[in-house]
Amino acid sequence: MTRSLRAHLFIGLTSIVILTGAIGATFAYLWAYDEAIEIQDSVLIQVGAFALGAPFKENQAVNGVDVDSEIAVVELGNVPRGPSDMRRLWALQDGLHNDRYQGQAVRVLLRTRPDGSRLAVTQSGEIRTELAGNMALRTLLPIAALVPCLMLVIAIVIARSLGPMVRLADELDGRRADDMRLLATEGAPSELQPFLASINGLLARVYAMVDQQRHFIADAAHELRTPITALSLQAENLDSVDMSAAARERVNALKRGMRRTRQLLEQLLVLARQQSGLSDKTERVFLDRVAKGVVADLWEDAAAKDVELGFAVADEVEVDGNSFALTSAIRNVVENAIKFSPDGGTVDLGVTREGAMAVVQIEDSGPGIPPADIDRIFEPFFRGSQPSGEGSGLGLSIARRAIDQAGGVIEIENIVGRDRSGLRVTIKLQAARVEASQARAACNESLP
Repeated sequence: MTRSLRAHLFIGLTSIVILTGAIGATFAYLWAYDEAIEIQDSVLIQVGAFALGAPFKENQAVNGVDVDSEIAVVELGNVPRGPSDMRRLWALQDGLHNDRYQGQAVRVLLRTRPDGSRLAVTQSGEIRTELAGNMALRTLLPIAALVPCLMLVIAIVIARSLGPMVRLADELDGRRADDMRLLATEGAPSELQPFLASINGLLARVYAMVDQQRHFIADAAHELRTPITALSLQAENLDSVDMSAAARERVNALKRGMRRTRQLLEQLLVLARQQSGLSDKTERVFLDRVAKGVVADLWEDAAAKDVELGFAVADEVEVDGNSFALTSAIRNVVENAIKFSPDGGTVDLGVTREGAMAVVQIEDSGPGIPPADIDRIFEPFFRGSQPSGEGSGLGLSIARRAIDQAGGVIEIENIVGRDRSGLRVTIKLQAARVEASQARAACNESLP
């Protein structure tokens, strides 16, 4: 059973058209058939009227009426004579009759002249049926051509009528998960107005709930950051205290836990800032400088793992975006690369311009991502089907949101080779129209 409204409408309306067409065609055929029979009877009557004033010396076919009609005039004389068929016809009253003549069914018209002689105008019943059927079938041709045309018109009308609903579904499918804008109701069909009102009401309620949760997360992260920072300082102060090896290990575990907690709070604050729209402000950003700043900030973390962190290429490229958001995106990707690279591994960055696009590429020498996890790796708090190490699963989610807000794309692929493995993250943004060198030249020209 089909669940498509369009299919239901099409099947229902076309069934009505086909049923109505079949009934109409049946009646049209019967009426046309009866009319054809009556026309042939009229022809017999006209031939009989002509034969009354022009006696035939012998039985012969009548020419000039219809080649295929097989109408013949039979002279019966003044008294019954000849074969039994002629004597039986002579005994019939004047008028139209159905009888048999020369071994076949015929339609016969009997007429009597003033001198008492009689004649019969005959026509084969088989020919009459064939001619009437052919004439009736020709009346069905317009109906047979009309039904498919009506079905096509119905399909077009249904498609156009349901077009606003399809466009509404496409608009909703094309929206990001955090796009809570109300649907436009102006110009929408009246049948869709209740649905639009309900959907808009749902969007408003979802937005209110999400906004409430967003503020809660931001407030909680902000309030927790101060005590966590204070605890971290107190833990750092314990480094100068003389204590046993077991106590020192516990203090180190405490410091690692507070560092992870502080990192999670920072990421939650970044996520709240992105969701609140505070990172939507656009400015001219030197992408190579942002990447170099990130590398400088994370140099010590990479050195602690003996990971070689550097640039394969660093071209000067400008983009229009938010400096904080882009810095956060690149930082999260590089942090992720350092975290999953083995001790003694490498993390290479590249900043280039390819045509109209500014490209940032980060490659690491880690194990990569299982293919089954690639489609979900950007989901918040998703750490993979086999999580390992520290992390909250927010880094790549924050990076993707920042790049999406900047109008770019971020792509992930595993590096597969005989002598290497790892993960390649590619960020593509629309490059600014004015390059840094051109901007500096324009600035220098404006100076006295």
